[in-house]
Amino acid sequence: MPRTFQRIFVDHPQSVDETYFQHMRFAGWFAVRLLLAGGAALVHAIIPCLFEKTGSRMISEMHDRLTRRN
Repeated sequence: MPRTFQRIFVDHPQSVDETYFQHMRFAGWFAVRLLLAGGAALVHAIIPCLFEKTGSRMISEMHDRLTRRN
């Protein structure tokens, strides 16, 4: 396998003990959760009584899942 391909697609997923597709799934899940948390925070910034703890709760859940993963 060419070194560039290995470096781009394989090295990092292996460093967290995942295949490329396992890593893609987790990173995709994480990206969607970040977008949702950001959306909740944006709505909260405009209408403070909405989503009072949603963004921080989601970030905390993501942190817990990330730290359990390693």
